[in-house]
Amino acid sequence: MNDAHILTAIENTLRGPMANSHMDEFGPDARLNEDLHLDSVLLLHLLLHLETIHGVEVPEREMSKSGIGTVRDLTAFLMGRSIAPETDDEEEIDIKVHCVVSCLSAAIKACPGLDHRPFYFGVWDTGFEVDDAYRLSYHGPSVKHDHFRHWFRRLYGVNVIGWYNKDQTKAENIARFERLLANKRSTEHLMVMLDMYHLPERENKFNQNPFPHYVMIEKTPDADRWFMHDPDYRWEGVLARTTILHAIAQPTVAGGYIFDRAEARAPRDEDLRAYFEAVFLEKRNPMIDATRQIVRAHLDPAEPLDHTDLAQALRELPVLAIRKYAYEHGFAVFWRALGLPDQEFEEWCDEIEALHQGFRSLQYKITKLSASGDPALAAQVFSALDVLDQRETQIKAGLKAWFVKWQVSTFASGEVALVMTGADQ
Repeated sequence: MNDAHILTAIENTLRGPMANSHMDEFGPDARLNEDLHLDSVLLLHLLLHLETIHGVEVPEREMSKSGIGTVRDLTAFLMGRSIAPETDDEEEIDIKVHCVVSCLSAAIKACPGLDHRPFYFGVWDTGFEVDDAYRLSYHGPSVKHDHFRHWFRRLYGVNVIGWYNKDQTKAENIARFERLLANKRSTEHLMVMLDMYHLPERENKFNQNPFPHYVMIEKTPDADRWFMHDPDYRWEGVLARTTILHAIAQPTVAGGYIFDRAEARAPRDEDLRAYFEAVFLEKRNPMIDATRQIVRAHLDPAEPLDHTDLAQALRELPVLAIRKYAYEHGFAVFWRALGLPDQEFEEWCDEIEALHQGFRSLQYKITKLSASGDPALAAQVFSALDVLDQRETQIKAGLKAWFVKWQVSTFASGEVALVMTGADQ
């Protein structure tokens, strides 16, 4: 099989069983997400069709961190060739893994001398929802942000005020938002939850509908156009006021905060220690546990579920798996404070990358299991979950060791308390 055969198979699959409606853009240089509107889940379905229908062998090796951006990249990947990574002129990649944390951290980054990285402690395990139908979601009624508000105030001295009142109408809340925007100080940050699916100008890598997401809004000299800052997806730009309000007005979203960075201060060491101890789950990995539970429920004949719904039930797993990159910020805090060798930090970053890539491989196995219900594939899924569980536990053990070193170097010997079972209980 050569490049031309694979290119034809990709095109036939997208036009045929996947019924892609964006094929006017198809070609070797077509971008999978931006032009063909393939998110990570649809890409897995494409790979499954290519393997089962066209006999294309999907390599076992992991996709690169930079990802497969174009049809040409995908063809090279399926032919077993390496993909040239995208160039990055930044000296250091700033990890974006949680929209609320990213907005709050962006304000800290605007304060000279302050470090936002400690605020990412625990984001790797932060809240998600599994509903009564055993579907995983990054957003839902049980997902709250009071935890982040509390610790932002304790760490940086900044009070995050919730302005959205869910007991009032959407129109009343939008009117309050516009008043706050009109009167806010230059050091204040106004956050609002909107449905990004209704912002066609914005990139939607996960093809989410709805797509609840927090951004920050500023006025411009033109009353009909507002400046939107989306730290989580590294985007900022001017959009029409009516477009932004339309996305805020959707019934799928409700929330907003305002805070002033003017009073921000550096975290005290004792508060950093308390935060780490409060959020560090040494003995369990909640997302892996939840995924295992969801797979079992969809394979259990006693449950009113079917294996064919499994891929849809776990379609948001990539959104949550990105949060594992927050471990890099955790290691970076102690690496910098202790002056540890660069190589040690880079080795842990490699482990974190392997963890994230393992979730991508897991999702492909789940997609295949959902299509077939094959018990042998089920065994592979549970085995992959066990491997991920072990890898994440090892990463946590390494991070704990660095935390203990930091405690020893920072506090008097009588003040050092080895971690911390409270968060696991």
